[in-house]
Amino acid sequence: MSGSGSRLSFWIRTAQALLLAVAVCFSLGAADASARMDNLGHRLMCTCGCVQLLGECDHAGCPSRGEEMAELATGIQTGEADKDILNAFAAKYGATVLAAPRTEGFDLVAWIAPFAVFAAALLGTILLVRRWSGVAGMESRAVVRTQASQLNPEEQERRARIRRDTDTDGGL
Repeated sequence: MSGSGSRLSFWIRTAQALLLAVAVCFSLGAADASARMDNLGHRLMCTCGCVQLLGECDHAGCPSRGEEMAELATGIQTGEADKDILNAFAAKYGATVLAAPRTEGFDLVAWIAPFAVFAAALLGTILLVRRWSGVAGMESRAVVRTQASQLNPEEQERRARIRRDTDTDGGL
């Protein structure tokens, strides 16, 4: 029993060491200022009007990029959280500075609305097509029945024989 207990202890300690190594690797990447600068630079829009991400703005003589990148670097150096930096930019430049709308509060509508409109349009189209096909089908069946009742008995018998042989009404 002690052999299996020591094996279990070994595997538990190995798993703990592995988790610690993974946590250290992720924390090193998160603490790297250039990685944060790149990440946040791709989550903000340049305000010069070039309609590019702040980190990708290649607008020649851009009047805004340098100032905004300096603000971003200052926020990172002072240890502000990413969310706080993004909120500060949104407060200063407006919500349009964010490359993607927030996923909270009223801004959540910007994520949900396109899908909801598409689903409503699809449902409406399906209902409309079903209604049209139902009305047209009822009208055509009524016309066929009316025409069939006006045929002579010999023609009615011929059509009945065709239906039996083909297992279909053939629109007749």
